[in-house]
Amino acid sequence: GNNGTTCVAGVLANKMGITWETKEGPKAANYFGSMLMASTAKLGSDAVTGNDIYSPVHKLLPMVHPNDIVWGGWDINDANLGDAMKRAQVLDYNLQQQLYPEMSKITPLPSAYFPDFIAANQCERANNILEGTKQEQMEVLRKNIVDFKADNALDKVILLWSANTERYAAIQEGINDTAENLLASIKSGESEVSASTVFATASILEGCMFINGSPQNTFVPGVIELAQQRNVMIAGDDFKSGQTKMKSVLVDFLVSAGIKPVSIVSYNHLGNNDGKNLSAPSQFRSKELSKSNVVDDMVASNSILFDEDEKPDHVVVIKYVPYVADSKRAMDEYTSEIFLGGKNTIVMHNTCEDSLLATPLIYDLVILGELCQRIQIKKETEEHFESFHPVMSLLSYMLKAPLVPQGAPVVNALFTQRCAIVNVIRACLGLAPENHMTLEHRLASSLYGTSS
Repeated sequence: GNNGTTCVAGVLANKMGITWETKEGPKAANYFGSMLMASTAKLGSDAVTGNDIYSPVHKLLPMVHPNDIVWGGWDINDANLGDAMKRAQVLDYNLQQQLYPEMSKITPLPSAYFPDFIAANQCERANNILEGTKQEQMEVLRKNIVDFKADNALDKVILLWSANTERYAAIQEGINDTAENLLASIKSGESEVSASTVFATASILEGCMFINGSPQNTFVPGVIELAQQRNVMIAGDDFKSGQTKMKSVLVDFLVSAGIKPVSIVSYNHLGNNDGKNLSAPSQFRSKELSKSNVVDDMVASNSILFDEDEKPDHVVVIKYVPYVADSKRAMDEYTSEIFLGGKNTIVMHNTCEDSLLATPLIYDLVILGELCQRIQIKKETEEHFESFHPVMSLLSYMLKAPLVPQGAPVVNALFTQRCAIVNVIRACLGLAPENHMTLEHRLASSLYGTSS
């Protein structure tokens, strides 16, 4: 798919130091769009000048570099990654030409294909599929994981779902409500077990972290319970790359400024295979849910503006327009109530190069997920260290519909999510959490060495 080919192509372009020509001039490979690889965090202030000191985030702690990750995967279509890259039409032509010899050497493994869960229009691509029962397919996936780890002499394997959006699976007692029932349902071939859930189960059984980059409910209760039983990390759901990321920033600003958003209307059209799959009602419903809930915690935080259970009118529309390919258009209208009965309307147009925004999130999710597996925490009153909860909510910055442990609040405000990541990293360095009081710049005694 578009994300898979762009992900591998991006790493190869950086490893090979590729430059290419465009109509605007030469371009060079980079990791722009990655919070870990292309942003900085404040370490402190210079004692002499008082100026803030910043460091690239990826240099604060020992982290895996994208160039050192070995990539592999599955796809229901058998095109090699070179041909799939050409079909995706994401990258500049001159860059594709330079990458094609290496990309064309990589072919995807056969994948699980359960037609009931994705749009019927995907059947024309499905020529590389696993055969057998759901149990047999899961065993093949587990063997694929074991072989991939051994063949490449890897320390660990992380699985990330970047495939088609599936319809929501019904949560049914005796089918997928517990780990035991889910495993039994896979064995008996129950129809309400999706391909992504089979992948997640295989990953957990092999002790490998699983990240869901699509909006469907891959993590049914049985998967979550299995992850907790095995103490294997899971994270989801749905990459937060364009329109929704902007929404989580803008609504946070409005509510924090004492302005009441009362109507949010979001329209998208895109022409890649994701858009084609989302043109089916059941798959669109999964995406609609993940996009619609992004403002809930920000609205609930302000009881002056909103009554209990009151929310803005919020509508999401997605249309498939083949011509625009991966260049998704997002148009939003935010209507708010302001001072003395006034109205304020903000209209935004956002052209999102969909896969070029999503791919850096894949790198961040994998790298941060791997880092979190190595962090242990001990409370002052406890003797022993413990790892993070298997439901890895710290990755929420990259995800539209954050999965959190039972009893934990869902946080969608973007900068709150980022601060959580940075402050965990600071804690590992023995630094206090960052705050923005900056009293050293607000007191005469600190600024001028005088006292009142």
